[in-house]
Amino acid sequence: MYQNPGLLNDIVGALPLPVAVYTGDSLKVEIANPAMIRTWGKGDQVIGKNYPDIVPEIQDQQIIDQALTVLKTGIPFHAKNKKVDLVIQGVMTEHYFNYSFIPLFNEKGEVYGVLNTGADVTDLHQAKEEAKSANEKLTMAIDAAGLGTYEIDLATKTVKTSGNFNAIWSIEKEVSNEELIARLHPDDLPVREKAHEQALITGKISYETRILQEDHSVKWTKINGKIINDQQGNPKTIIGIIQDIQEQRAFEEELKKQVVDQTEELQRSNNDLLHFAGIVSHDLREPVRKIKIFNTLLSNEKKPGFYRTSKKYLSKINHSAQRMENIIEGILTYSTLDKTAQSFEKIDLNEILENIKTDLELVIQEKDAVLITSELPEIEGASILINQLFYNLIQNALKFSKADVPPRVIITSGLINDNGVDCVKIIIKDNGIGLDPAFNERIFNAFERLHSKDQYEGNGLGLALCRKIVKRHNGSITAAGEKDNGAEFTVILPLRHEDKIS
Repeated sequence: MYQNPGLLNDIVGALPLPVAVYTGDSLKVEIANPAMIRTWGKGDQVIGKNYPDIVPEIQDQQIIDQALTVLKTGIPFHAKNKKVDLVIQGVMTEHYFNYSFIPLFNEKGEVYGVLNTGADVTDLHQAKEEAKSANEKLTMAIDAAGLGTYEIDLATKTVKTSGNFNAIWSIEKEVSNEELIARLHPDDLPVREKAHEQALITGKISYETRILQEDHSVKWTKINGKIINDQQGNPKTIIGIIQDIQEQRAFEEELKKQVVDQTEELQRSNNDLLHFAGIVSHDLREPVRKIKIFNTLLSNEKKPGFYRTSKKYLSKINHSAQRMENIIEGILTYSTLDKTAQSFEKIDLNEILENIKTDLELVIQEKDAVLITSELPEIEGASILINQLFYNLIQNALKFSKADVPPRVIITSGLINDNGVDCVKIIIKDNGIGLDPAFNERIFNAFERLHSKDQYEGNGLGLALCRKIVKRHNGSITAAGEKDNGAEFTVILPLRHEDKIS
């Protein structure tokens, strides 16, 4: 049958692709090169055996029928990317082949055999499937994110778009690149041109622009693209995405407006506060001055019957008037100075507490209260604020006392190191009506009241102010306690400050 069988075997054996020749209705294997033998995976002893017997697993895969049809009809058969299941080393494995069955003719023009060639494209098939799956997932992610995709052929100016792209642009038919550009807000055209000029260098396009709607409204969008070059390095295609950022832009504008409004309101509030502080300081100075003058006149009174007790009361009046004058001066100074430039001063906490005891002397006497204090250290801070801090805390302890139990306020302290900063930890504990643990944080909110005004006086600002004061001094304040079993406030303040008060 063969003019030179040896030569034919040498040629077939050297081919890297699987090749075999079958003859007769039994498809007897006359030739099988090493590549085909490896593909079958059934060992080297295949010559002379029948093709169906070597790979019986393909009987139900129509492959044998395809070879026999070629043998009978003389018409070649070609399969592309065809799935073939083969048993390799006892395990059924999935493969994909491009294979052919080609008829072989003798001198009489009769078909005497079939040439089987093939190429294992399993890896290529899997790569295509993975790429297809990845592309589908990417498309789903882009659609889910509300992004629109586009592709512009720079030679023909034709545009391929996705459904989301069309929805963002409010278009229902194919449009050219020129038509899209015409829909952009005229003020944004320079931004687009600059982005495309930079893209010639970077290869990337990114800018925000407004799309003009049919009702003359605008829609803010963000466009990101990439220039794809041909083999010569010339721009060929632009691919990219478009995002509707109208809501984001509207939110940003509203946020800016609110910031401006709140800044103006804060400025008005600060101006009102300065005005109020000036008025209060000015209006209170005169009566305080008169109190001191008349108190001096009474103290110098030499008439008989002016008893020692009266002298004692006059001394207290003079002391209180002097304290009021100092407070007025402190308020005026603090309200008129730039807070970012206000320096700290050394404060004797023991002196602060003594002044507070004097200020609250009548309440302490009225309630038969007992204040027990330990020796406190000297710290740096704003004196008027620290005074207000402890005044509010002690006044609270006296205010929220039990009706039938004299208030007992114990103030203790100790030095600690808090995150590398030397601090004083001060605990103010009372035996009053206590505090529900559920409100440990709420009580520091402005205007937060746990009791009605009929029961206890106040505006709900005292503890909120305390927290602001300790934060301004880079400290902290916390509350604890039990209902009907007293409250406990813990204040931590740095002993020293490197910076000025903020």
